[in-house]
Amino acid sequence: MSGLSGRPVKHSLTLRGHRTSVSLEEEFWQGFRALAAARGLGINQLAVEIDETRAGDIGLASAIRLAVLRFYRG
Repeated sequence: MSGLSGRPVKHSLTLRGHRTSVSLEEEFWQGFRALAAARGLGINQLAVEIDETRAGDIGLASAIRLAVLRFYRG
């Protein structure tokens, strides 16, 4: 994992026509892209799915991290 700082990196996503920023560590961005590709979705589409199914008290970034974790755990 050389070259990865572990610091969150902010990216903009578009959910249902609205822009939002999400901060994730680079490893999670990589995993999020891999999950989207495995599902045949763009990252915005996947973010919408995650957003629609997350519990109200869980932030979008945390919900994405959990989805990536589940993907890699199988």
